[in-house]
Amino acid sequence: MNFPQFLVGMTATSLVVALSTFLATGSIWKALGWTVLTSIVLQVGYFLSVVRLIYRAERKTHR
Repeated sequence: MNFPQFLVGMTATSLVVALSTFLATGSIWKALGWTVLTSIVLQVGYFLSVVRLIYRAERKTHR
């Protein structure tokens, strides 16, 4: 997955989480909190994916 594709997916996911949380709770603060939490989880996942890709590429070059 390339970075622009990730940004579009992350933005769409964040909007869906924010809207659904707001509609379920009626609280803008809960919606904001869940959206921030979701964004952090997505960023960590993307970072780990990049680290895994680098590690795999490094292992292939050392064989």
